[in-house]
Amino acid sequence: MLKIDKVLSAPHGIAAVLVRRAPKLVLPFAERSKSRLRAVLGNGEEAALFLPRGTVLRGGDLLVAEDGSFVEVQAAPERVLEVRAADPLALMRAAYHLGNRHTPVEVGCDYLRLEFDPVLADMLARLGVQAIQADAPFEPEAGAYGGGHKHGHDATFAEDYAAAQAVFHEHHGDEHGHSHSHSHSHEHEHEHEHEHEHDHVHDEQCGHKH
Repeated sequence: MLKIDKVLSAPHGIAAVLVRRAPKLVLPFAERSKSRLRAVLGNGEEAALFLPRGTVLRGGDLLVAEDGSFVEVQAAPERVLEVRAADPLALMRAAYHLGNRHTPVEVGCDYLRLEFDPVLADMLARLGVQAIQADAPFEPEAGAYGGGHKHGHDATFAEDYAAAQAVFHEHHGDEHGHSHSHSHSHEHEHEHEHEHEHDHVHDEQCGHKH
């Protein structure tokens, strides 16, 4: 079995002739969002992927196996809704409402593409846009704070949440500092009372944490 643990994201600069000769790994988006995966390559060989947590493979990426060989990633056609509208404003409105529902969306210059969902298809029809079922590769937008596709149901959602919290605290530093100061003061008061009640001197020989 071929073991794969490295990714060269497209555009990777590897010679086109080497890419053409490389076996293909054709997967839908859900499978390309897994960092641990067993799959069968286009040449029939089995492969095991051990990629960094949170990795999302895109069509055109190149995988590097432990033996130095290459495997090209291709996005498999899957069941999607392709959204178009004669009015650009209507398409923007559709994107807004899909975003409110944390729906992974591929954004093209004149279309939106999302995983097929009859409920969302009905919502889009009510918004006055055309949503047609199709079989096509699906490459949704990456998370707002970097990385791949992430939303509330993903294992990597915590990474985006932590990044958002960091941004929040960067812009609200004074409030955070006040909260920390209050907590520190409370602990100091507790230790002071403990010292008087037990007549115990804290030094480096005692077992108490400071």
